[in-house]
Amino acid sequence: MTRQRRAARAAAAAAATGSGTRAPVAGAPGAVPGSRSPVRHGITPPPVLTLDALGKKCPIPIIMLADKIREIPVGQTIEVLADDPAAKSDLPAWCALKSQEFVSAADLPVGWSFLVRRSY
Repeated sequence: MTRQRRAARAAAAAAATGSGTRAPVAGAPGAVPGSRSPVRHGITPPPVLTLDALGKKCPIPIIMLADKIREIPVGQTIEVLADDPAAKSDLPAWCALKSQEFVSAADLPVGWSFLVRRSY
């Protein structure tokens, strides 16, 4: 395991335990006061599942998410770790296309952590 991947996993673990913060992405549910999203006061429950797509290029992070999102309960979140710059636009677009809720994105030492809530 590379040093970058270990750092990204450690940051993701810290974020999942609440020691990190996740700022909502502009335009994402929870970013606007009064949103109907269950995210309140910047607190999001930890993800049920974390997908490690670090080092994988587009469209692999989306394919991994599409494959695994069916395995988590409706209303729960799944975290995708990715370092491909295309993921920053691809994940929110996929969520809108598939009627899933894009919750947030957070910077990691290498790449980003994306949270998606299963809507159906």
